[in-house]
Amino acid sequence: MKDFYISDCCRHENKIITSTFVVVAKQIKPKKTGEPYLALTLGDRSGQLEAKMWDNVEDVLDAFDQDEFVKVKGLINKYKQRFQLTIHKLRKLGESEIDFSDYLPKTTKDIDELWRTLAGFVETFQNPHLKTLVQAFMADPEIAPAYRQAPAAKTLHHAYIGGLLDHVVSLFRSCELVCRNYPQINRDLLLTGAFLHDIGKIHELTYNRSFSYTSKGQLLGHMIIELEMLQAKLSLQPDFPDELKTLVEHLIISHHGEYEFGSPKLPMFPEALMLHYLDDLDSKMEAMRVQFEREATLDGPWTSYNASLGRPLLNTEKFLSPRKAVAPEASTSPSHAEEASHASEEAPTLPGLEPRR
Repeated sequence: MKDFYISDCCRHENKIITSTFVVVAKQIKPKKTGEPYLALTLGDRSGQLEAKMWDNVEDVLDAFDQDEFVKVKGLINKYKQRFQLTIHKLRKLGESEIDFSDYLPKTTKDIDELWRTLAGFVETFQNPHLKTLVQAFMADPEIAPAYRQAPAAKTLHHAYIGGLLDHVVSLFRSCELVCRNYPQINRDLLLTGAFLHDIGKIHELTYNRSFSYTSKGQLLGHMIIELEMLQAKLSLQPDFPDELKTLVEHLIISHHGEYEFGSPKLPMFPEALMLHYLDDLDSKMEAMRVQFEREATLDGPWTSYNASLGRPLLNTEKFLSPRKAVAPEASTSPSHAEEASHASEEAPTLPGLEPRR
């Protein structure tokens, strides 16, 4: 097990650390002199950290790739209110040195308990066709273990082992509550859509080393994959009504809600509209929670800009608590000065929208 995790940065500010990480992203960029430097995003199960290596870069440029594991020594400090790592030394880890549990974030909730909760909801279905369909997925020896482990997204929300199951259980609870206020909603149909809307993520995403897209995921996307999975299960239920099948298919292909977010169709009946809005709400609330958690040590109630939401966020708990005196910013350290001298060399990052949630 590692001695240092990214979540420990606040206790190691302005200190030299030695630790191991997975390389989430790797870029080689030019200094003003034309010499290369490394811009990395490093990760472990507690989060991600931007890192730069300015010196002796040629020695390690080809020593590792994205999704591989490295051991680094460097200085932890803050730049523009965010922690960064200035790397002094780096080497690739051998397979025998890797404990994969150190690098992928995982839900803190009990997976077995979440699965039992999901099964409990399905057990209450009144529609026998939908109940049999969902239970067939949950009993599948290949699908069920993957459903319990998969993240719900690569980065935007519930991006951790068990994230898909966590997201769907949360969505089931929201659906159950909102259905009480709208008795015209077909509860079983809505919950079936909630169960299936992201099930294709088990094939769209790979999460052995870091979270990324599979070739099938890149080429088809999770909604097309879900339609294939649905057809395979419905082939075992020849008495499944055609009209009900069409509704379930529409729930899958419309749940992103807008064409620009990857939906080939807009939600066209109440259960589809409700699924879209509740799914969107749950993903955005989780994105906010993670942002507040990640920036808990920052001074002040405002977070940095959240690219997926397109705005900075206000932490109301900090905002309503007694104000603490903000310490004056420390003088620029040598590593900061070096970073600042190269800041103009990096291409600006433009905020954008990721089409898949």
